[in-house]
Amino acid sequence: MDVLGLIPSWLSWDDAIILSVFLVIILTFLLAKLIDRLLKAYFVLASKKMNIDETTYGLVRRIIVAIVYFSGFLVVIFSNQSLRDLSIALFAGAGFAGIVIGMAAQNTLSNIIAGISLATFRPFRVGDLLTIHNEYGRVTDITLGYTKIRTWDNRRLNIPNHIISDEAIINWSIDDPSVNWTVEVGISYDSDIDLARSIMIAEARKHPKVMNYEQLLHYQPNKLSGEEISVLVTELGDFAVNLKLYVWVHDRSVAFDTGCELKEAIKKRFDAEGVEIPFPYRTIVYKKDLEESQHESAA
Repeated sequence: MDVLGLIPSWLSWDDAIILSVFLVIILTFLLAKLIDRLLKAYFVLASKKMNIDETTYGLVRRIIVAIVYFSGFLVVIFSNQSLRDLSIALFAGAGFAGIVIGMAAQNTLSNIIAGISLATFRPFRVGDLLTIHNEYGRVTDITLGYTKIRTWDNRRLNIPNHIISDEAIINWSIDDPSVNWTVEVGISYDSDIDLARSIMIAEARKHPKVMNYEQLLHYQPNKLSGEEISVLVTELGDFAVNLKLYVWVHDRSVAFDTGCELKEAIKKRFDAEGVEIPFPYRTIVYKKDLEESQHESAA
């Protein structure tokens, strides 16, 4: 259907072209917004009846909206002969300009392809907790260009999809969300290792966010009793015996806070029961004293 056939005769040819293009652009924009809202409303209703993956849904919704915009662009081009001829001439003579534009759009195309790949293979989903680029946060959205992450301190990261596709990602949510967290403490060589170990295990058992054996079996059915909490000597350091406490928590979102609270509780128990956490020891020898000592030895 020729859009120009609907334009009143009192308009000039140039005005008719401009008006038709303007109307198509406005209608395309409104139609895209309407379809986007309808798809969002459909997802809300459908998610109440069945398990719909928000990651795949979000990508499909954006692709449909992009098709609407592209269709509007085609209508603008092919609705009148002048724009059609101009477009054919531009495409026919693209040549070097097309190569330049293709190089400039390389990252954009890479992001789109990577976004489709992320939604298809799903190494993570919307709502998952990730560690990426040394940042820990929750995935809030996956678009055709960027993956949006809200970090633990409430910052918003927009990471290009092609960068994420090349990164090693720790997904704390997929499959098994439980986490084996560690707390390191150093004690003096004069302190009792067995006493320190018993205190660390006792404080871990009292913490409400540390899983007991029955809770751990839901995630790790092959674990043996006693393996849910353990303390190992990891190093005989220069001035301290280093111990490492291993505990299991339900997911990564509570692991850091749990570790901090355990350190505080262990420190208080060590102070109460005489287990020393030593300061670093340093021996400083002045050059003057060293020279005097050498002279005395020579004498």
